[in-house]
Amino acid sequence: MANQFVTKLWAAGVALLMLSISSRPVQAQQDKMFSQYMFNMMALNPAYAGSRDVLSMSALYRNQWTGVAGAPQTATFTADMPLKQERVGVGLQLYSDKAGVIQEAGGFASYSFRIKVGAKTTLALGLQAGASSYQANLAEVKTSPDGQVDPAFASNISKILPNFGTGIYLSNDRAYVGLSLPRLIKNRLSEYNVGDLRSVQARHAYLAAGFVVGLSPVVKMKPSLLVKYAEGAPLGFDGNVNFWFADRIAIGASIRRNQFSTWSTFTTDALVGMLEVQLTDQFRFGYAYDRTMNGLRDVAPSSHEIMIRYEFGFGKNRILTPRYF
Repeated sequence: MANQFVTKLWAAGVALLMLSISSRPVQAQQDKMFSQYMFNMMALNPAYAGSRDVLSMSALYRNQWTGVAGAPQTATFTADMPLKQERVGVGLQLYSDKAGVIQEAGGFASYSFRIKVGAKTTLALGLQAGASSYQANLAEVKTSPDGQVDPAFASNISKILPNFGTGIYLSNDRAYVGLSLPRLIKNRLSEYNVGDLRSVQARHAYLAAGFVVGLSPVVKMKPSLLVKYAEGAPLGFDGNVNFWFADRIAIGASIRRNQFSTWSTFTTDALVGMLEVQLTDQFRFGYAYDRTMNGLRDVAPSSHEIMIRYEFGFGKNRILTPRYF
């Protein structure tokens, strides 16, 4: 009985965390989290569509805080390809994200217009549009042992949330930088308010950059950085470095940090180890292990993430050099 109540309290906490996102300062982010963001850029930036020069499909599953009831679980599928002699890119993103009693599933179509700004450098301008189904089964949550119902949990929520986003992406064979705002509409998530506090979808912004440098004929180093911002939430960033061996195997590590209270104060959220294997020219497998370093480390010490990618068109000699981004 006690364990059931603890589980329900955890679910209530997750629900309150999601519902408390608003125009006021809060300490949370709504958007999906990825440790392998550098291999899953379509999920963050619509301008990435078509940048790999072939039809590329990726699937990713993330199990966060393994073993904790109601912990976040995320699955995504993305596909993109170039058109019109690589002057245009199109893409599709499908996803499902569940945390506690809250579940969101949706799809977005992406379009990028690609402009050559150098012999090997392309600037892409991207747009995406789509919708998601948002459900919060709040009536299932009991927030006290005697069964009393908090007014915020008196009824379930079910909504269709249309949205659109934009991004820019500058890249060549050796480096990239991108800036994106995937969701611009601040849809209301609940009709229940606390004073002037309203639960809405917060806007998120991502700044991503990386480059690759050869250390020897068979070893390459690929550092990358992701800066994350959500309205009313602390600034966060992921710093990563991968070492590629013979363009087939990569071993990497990341550190995820979040702003605590001031611009100069950051805390470590997680340390991440990664393995990427290019099994064939077309098929790639990736795995990431997160070790929790914040206050949840005693109850939720680890997270796991698996990614697979398959790409078409290699037999047509459309790719002359390995694609690192």
